[in-house]
Amino acid sequence: MKKIIGTLLTGILSIVSLQAQETKSLLWKVEGNGIQTSYVFGTFHLIPQEDFILKDKVKKAMDATGVTVLELDMDDPNLTTEMQSLVVLKDGKQLQSFMDEAEYEQLDTYLKEKLGVGMQVFNSMKPLAINSMITTSFMGTQTASYETELIKYTTAQEKEVLGLETVAFQIGVFDALPYDQQIDQIIEFINDPDKTRDLFTEMITTYKEEDVAGLYDFMEEYLAEDPELQKALLDNRNKNWVEKIPEFSATQKVFYAVGAGHLGGDNGLINLLLQEGYSVTPVLE
Repeated sequence: MKKIIGTLLTGILSIVSLQAQETKSLLWKVEGNGIQTSYVFGTFHLIPQEDFILKDKVKKAMDATGVTVLELDMDDPNLTTEMQSLVVLKDGKQLQSFMDEAEYEQLDTYLKEKLGVGMQVFNSMKPLAINSMITTSFMGTQTASYETELIKYTTAQEKEVLGLETVAFQIGVFDALPYDQQIDQIIEFINDPDKTRDLFTEMITTYKEEDVAGLYDFMEEYLAEDPELQKALLDNRNKNWVEKIPEFSATQKVFYAVGAGHLGGDNGLINLLLQEGYSVTPVLE
């Protein structure tokens, strides 16, 4: 009997979650289960400046909370140094050992054209470094970061910024995908720049529409061929973050901000929070 009731409750929650995610909003209020009223906001880590907007409803939520919690504690003065050290390949390895000569030459030419520096600069670094730079090149010369602006807004109010995970953990997640496969993905991006540019444009449009379900669909399609990577990049991290909600929100109202792709789906934050018994409602204005 208990098993039947549990199955029914799971089904009901799934329906509730799907209905909730159809309501387009990047900002969600989280209440109940003994926590202080908090908010979860979906960010776009890097976006063209012309597409950036921090809506009043987001500012109001930040005004109503006492601390901002991002994926990483990005106002940590040691963050950049730690990240730089962790993105370097270990044991003197060279990135060119994970690709053939043609791929090396192609990346070298592309980087020189777009950034003015070639593979020699990146050869001791993990593919993540090149991927970040190439992604930036598709965003244009004027870009904005939601995390950066959220930090500015928080510190201007003399409030604290904290992180859900460490730099070492986050880079370790990307290390789970073999470097040669990461390089293949980078090559695919630059082989068809129009397709890549159209993909980013569509993602940004979906983000500006606050379409949580649509953003998750992008992530799911991108990771469809590697379910283990999806677990590492999305599912497992979402579960870890939900487990930290009681700790952060027990005594203070918290403004959480994570990549918008983490909100939707069966294993997204919205559904996981509902399963844990929280009240999760979209903030529309």
